[in-house]
Amino acid sequence: MSAPARWRWLGGAVLLAVLALAAVAFWAWRDYTGAGPLAASKTLVIPRGAGLGGVAKELAQNGVITHPWTFIAGVFTDRRLGPLKAGEYEFPAAVSPRAAAALIASGRVVQHRVTVPEGLTSAEIVALLRQQPALDGSIDRVPPEGSLLPNTYFYVLDTPRAELLARMHRAMARAVAAAWRDRSSGLPLASPEEALTLASIVERETAREDERPHVAAVYLNRLKLGMKLQADPTVSYALTEGGTKPLDHPLGHEDLAIDSPYNTYLHAGLPPTPIDNPGLASLRAALHPAASDDLYFVADGNGGHAFSRTLAEHNRHVEELRHAHAEGPGK
Repeated sequence: MSAPARWRWLGGAVLLAVLALAAVAFWAWRDYTGAGPLAASKTLVIPRGAGLGGVAKELAQNGVITHPWTFIAGVFTDRRLGPLKAGEYEFPAAVSPRAAAALIASGRVVQHRVTVPEGLTSAEIVALLRQQPALDGSIDRVPPEGSLLPNTYFYVLDTPRAELLARMHRAMARAVAAAWRDRSSGLPLASPEEALTLASIVERETAREDERPHVAAVYLNRLKLGMKLQADPTVSYALTEGGTKPLDHPLGHEDLAIDSPYNTYLHAGLPPTPIDNPGLASLRAALHPAASDDLYFVADGNGGHAFSRTLAEHNRHVEELRHAHAEGPGK
């Protein structure tokens, strides 16, 4: 073969090789940027230290991508992505390998949530956190009563339970400090701790936000006069040993004689600590009570209460409600 012929053959071979490489590169880019095989959204944990190859293998094994090598090549050449980050990610259906890589590089991990209702004891909140499988670690001791703010809290996979408790504690400390600074004048409360204790009683007495300032006013009026609070929730707290065991019967007259510093039928003033973890509405009610001279209230059977200024009026309400209850609905 002459020299010109050899050069023509070699040039043709090189051109074919370039075209073949271009075709492979085009196909690989289409595979990297096109829709992936995932039929439905899927949550997947990318472990720490997996490396690019480990991430590609993890995604392929879980059906997020089809070809690990195109994912590796795409991430390697896609300089806008930045490093891939470990964590828990939710991949949408048909996500492209490129979009999957961008999600992992963004660090937008799955956000878990736990809702802590108002009025739970600290022991009940600890039990709730222990039931959350996405949290990690143990809780060595139950926090002080009233020190945790009820709310909805967001967290990522493997957040330590103790860390979430610390967030709740800081949130309550800030809420109490702010509410105390903004309190109404003339309240018979000596400290933020006493306000928190009163709020915990209000929290258990009514679920109606519009009634809470009125309930708080009754207890504050009693404190001013030196009357016993006679709050049923404090007795229930004593009977359940701080919410650590159930109360298997309705509160009865004999229960009111329990020997406990939390029994406000026997002991004057506020109990020694809060009896639960109140929410912001009850805290505001305790420090901004309604303008009222009432000293008594009784449940009206419809989710609210009948309030009274005198014992005679209170007893009349009790009799009326007892009579209505005996007759039954619709009579």
